[in-house]
Amino acid sequence: GQQVSMFFTFWGLGVLRKDTELSGKTLFQKMMALMSPGSSKSLPVSRMNYFGVGAKMLRTMMKGKNVSSLEEMITLARSLGVRMIACEMSRDLMGINETELVAGLEYGGVAAFLADSLKSRTSLFI
Repeated sequence: GQQVSMFFTFWGLGVLRKDTELSGKTLFQKMMALMSPGSSKSLPVSRMNYFGVGAKMLRTMMKGKNVSSLEEMITLARSLGVRMIACEMSRDLMGINETELVAGLEYGGVAAFLADSLKSRTSLFI
């Protein structure tokens, strides 16, 4: 029964990505786009990505234990009314266009995150 808001900044925007576009970006933004995951399905597990098989291994383990995938959890959260806010400053700095992100997001700066945090009983910053 509580309202939930999630604020995605810098590398967190990769979770919300559906495409990578290069047109209209600066050289550094293009380099960042090419070096960053293009969607949630290409996110590494951590810095220790087990030579590139870490994410595949974790997804297989999750499926074997009937744990929903990240994409399924995002879909469920959105269907339950979770607000997802993409950091406008990070998006602008990294050259990520709205068309590269999933539909239905809100956009705001850190002030939006702080406003939600001040009203909430619990805040997590990961």
